[in-house]
Amino acid sequence: MTIAEPKQAVWRGIVRWLPGVVISIAAFVVLFRFVSWEDITATFKVVQWQVVLLAAGLTVISLGTRAQAWRILLGERHLTLGRAYLGISEGYLLNNILPFRAGEVGRAVFIGRATGMGPFFVLSTIVIERSFDIAMAAILLLLTLPLALGFGWAKPIAIGALAAVIAGLVALFWAARKRLQVMTWLDSKLGRWSFFRNRLSHWIDSVLQGFSALTSLRQLLLSLFWIGLSWLIWVLMYWVVLRMVVPEAPIWWAAFADSVLAMGIAVPSAPGSLGVFEAAMVGALSLLGVDSSISLAYAILMHLIQYIVTGIFGVIGLIKEGQSFSSLLSSVTRQPQEPPSSV
Repeated sequence: MTIAEPKQAVWRGIVRWLPGVVISIAAFVVLFRFVSWEDITATFKVVQWQVVLLAAGLTVISLGTRAQAWRILLGERHLTLGRAYLGISEGYLLNNILPFRAGEVGRAVFIGRATGMGPFFVLSTIVIERSFDIAMAAILLLLTLPLALGFGWAKPIAIGALAAVIAGLVALFWAARKRLQVMTWLDSKLGRWSFFRNRLSHWIDSVLQGFSALTSLRQLLLSLFWIGLSWLIWVLMYWVVLRMVVPEAPIWWAAFADSVLAMGIAVPSAPGSLGVFEAAMVGALSLLGVDSSISLAYAILMHLIQYIVTGIFGVIGLIKEGQSFSSLLSSVTRQPQEPPSSV
């Protein structure tokens, strides 16, 4: 290895992290221009730790419902609920320290290799899971907009996001059902390229196999049920904490804020969506008439709860499986050397 190669690697890392970090810093700069530190401090003084513990408990439960949904998408015989739970937690742990939601890739690589299903197969189920999330967020936003007068600007965004997700799922459903025909067509167009024959065709085939969950009505409905239950628990969690700082807040405020948050953190940002998480939450609650300082204190508290809970279970997963933190990081930064396994 030459001296220049480590320097190039450092610069590539800087370039990869820089856009998200800049966005997060800009979000914090804008937020701090509109808040009062005295009001933030006063808000934290009314925090009831029994409510915080309740929110943490609801977070633990929501991770369980999400793990069950993912397990169904993967095929229940391939993964236990406990392993799915720890895998999701490890993914969130990586998301908290790496930009661009890289923990999802780490989760796919780690679970794919541990179970023999292959990272690309697993990644396709994560794409389905996240697509369901976008659909749920769009539905919540559409349901709460009539209650939030003056928020008509968000309705086209929600409708567009929901339409895009539905169209994408329909396309994936068709491709999964017609997997052999799709692979035959791709081979006729790209088969002369050695990279496609040796690697890309295996990866695409494995991804389409992962989308096979969309062709099973049972898997589709059960996974949607557990994802929907996860969202209901999230809304309840956000609401019980919100009522601690804004006692008159109805539950639909939490649903609206949660849906806006889900859209907001899709923006590239620093690890853990720092800054973007807080900006999205403050923006949503400010539109509902909540003071910006109270909104920021609330956002920081909710973000901290999620950081701690997912971090604890992520570390437990590493310890239980005898994995080092560096090996989990390398699962994201290192490309798979072999074509993924078929299931």
